[in-house]
Amino acid sequence: MAEVGLVRFAVVCRTVAETVLPAYRSKFSKHVFTQPQLLTLLCLMRYEDWTFREVEVRLAEHRALRQAIGLRAVPDYTTVYRFLRRLDDETIQRVLTAVVRRLPRRRGKTVVGIDGTGLTPGAVSTFFVKRLKDHGGTWRRWCKWLIAVDLPRRAIVAQHARQGPMNDCATLRPVVATASAVVPVGAVVADAEFDSERNHRFIRETLHARSAIPAKRGKPTWRIRGIRAQMRRRFPRALYRQRALVESVISAAKRKLSDRAPGRVPLTQHLQALVLGLAYDVYRLKRPHHLVIV
Repeated sequence: MAEVGLVRFAVVCRTVAETVLPAYRSKFSKHVFTQPQLLTLLCLMRYEDWTFREVEVRLAEHRALRQAIGLRAVPDYTTVYRFLRRLDDETIQRVLTAVVRRLPRRRGKTVVGIDGTGLTPGAVSTFFVKRLKDHGGTWRRWCKWLIAVDLPRRAIVAQHARQGPMNDCATLRPVVATASAVVPVGAVVADAEFDSERNHRFIRETLHARSAIPAKRGKPTWRIRGIRAQMRRRFPRALYRQRALVESVISAAKRKLSDRAPGRVPLTQHLQALVLGLAYDVYRLKRPHHLVIV
């Protein structure tokens, strides 16, 4: 369980969500629960690693939490699930951007780190996963979560989720482009999984930022040219050392919040991963002096 109080977390999340989302999707809505309230419930789910049914039970037991969210009644668990399925990547990113812009930051451009990790689809026993591999099988049911982190602030500024395993090399460009719309990017650091000449040129020519990606893909005897050759001759090790902070963010999100992306279908798992990133940033915005309304 995370150490920040649920009421404080709910107040911060609802305050930010109300500045981004309209109260209702349409005039034909039942007007019982607002979109910011339901999004706050989803973030609380990821914050405490609850299931949909546990949300209904915990809200019924916690009157102070209901008052913080502004609920007049306890929603059925299916209401929260259907709201999750109506969300899309763009809506979650808009709320994520609003949270990031309320975090204190230094002036000037920042260093953005890119990395990915796997999230389990549910409470799967590691014993049965190992047993399957020992008998020659493979475990492929997992969600790949790719994040772009503002390293000085340890905040997730952009994210992407897909079915794993996969090669994330081609995903770097859209994720970095989304991050550049949230924060001014001065440098991008990533591991060798994202090594490609096209990624280097996108960062340097389109974003006009520095790039630090080890040129390790391919055989050592291959003759490489361009920016990848520069990476082998004069690699910016001091800049690249900051990439370890991305691992710290991933570790904190998994330890303090959740390491799962529960769901029977890939779409639900992907949305759960994106809401996890949003909940982590709200967790970073927990202190009263961090909440700046703009």
